Amino acid sequence: MSPAQALASIPAAMLAVEIAAPGGPDVLRPVRRPVPLPGVGEVLIQVRAAGVNRPDVAQRQGKYPPPPGASDLPGLEVAGVVAATGGGAYRWRLGERVCALVNGGGYAEYATAPEGQVLPALPNLNDVEAAALPETFFTVWANVFQAGRLRPAERLLVHGGASGIGTTAIQLATALGAEVFATAGSQAKVDACVRLGAKAAFNYREGPFLDHVVAATGGQGVDVVLDMIGGPYTAANLKVLRQDGRLVMIAAQGGAKAEVDLWAIMQRRLVLTGSLLRPRTTPEKAAIAAALEARAWPLLAAGRVRPVIDSTFPLAQAAAAHLRLESGQHVGKVMLTVGQPAA
Repeated sequence: MSPAQALASIPAAMLAVEIAAPGGPDVLRPVRRPVPLPGVGEVLIQVRAAGVNRPDVAQRQGKYPPPPGASDLPGLEVAGVVAATGGGAYRWRLGERVCALVNGGGYAEYATAPEGQVLPALPNLNDVEAAALPETFFTVWANVFQAGRLRPAERLLVHGGASGIGTTAIQLATALGAEVFATAGSQAKVDACVRLGAKAAFNYREGPFLDHVVAATGGQGVDVVLDMIGGPYTAANLKVLRQDGRLVMIAAQGGAKAEVDLWAIMQRRLVLTGSLLRPRTTPEKAAIAAALEARAWPLLAAGRVRPVIDSTFPLAQAAAAHLRLESGQHVGKVMLTVGQPAA
């Protein structure tokens, strides 16, 4: 089938979930929308599963608007099959199973993605598992291994260890030779972090994490901290870092303001950095995808790393999925299914 024939066979409209107005989960509304067409260098994916992530919640609340030119629909990661390709997109064949980091529009039956942000859906992963990869794996790779420069035999502290980001970071860092510690909010989550490879995990509700991590490392601290809490954790994060340590911030769920000890930063040559994934350019995301395919995808194919799925909801029940994510009780990823995902 030619690209033109493929486009001609695609329906004009699709089921999607839109944000009716900024607010709570109840503002997520199933609607009919036109199927997007792939532009130059893009792939159109018939979606079978999509991930639910914190940026989706922030967008729904009106705090994280999509970048110019991106779909207004929430959803940043999908898996499915290639339905059509735009001009200049040559890698993927029609019907091929893929997963992708999308710039928006994942809560729908069809979504477009730049070709460089599309990765193979490995045979040993089903559609839900494949859709659980892009947002967390792109984020962890860019922040822990690129910005944080984590190396084998170094120590990593992961806050929110039972989250989608946390479960990914623990597994990837452990598989690549680092020693990992984590924080979580319940004993069940602490146990989950240890099962995934953390040397030790600590319930932050039972006392300051700093004392626990310092004791567990024999007073040495860690080399890298991956933090999504922000404000109230910043001072302790800096204290737990050893010489030349790196604090990498990817969210500020506890607040965006913090007071830091500049002398400590200078004396121990500490690095404070962080990033957001969605505003990165298409070439930057494509470079992360290439690194993931080379370094992380073989670990997934070998079963050494695997996405952790907490729960799944049909696309039309996206509001219930958001409630689950915001409850803070999940371990791993909350997912949406579209149609009949492949087992």
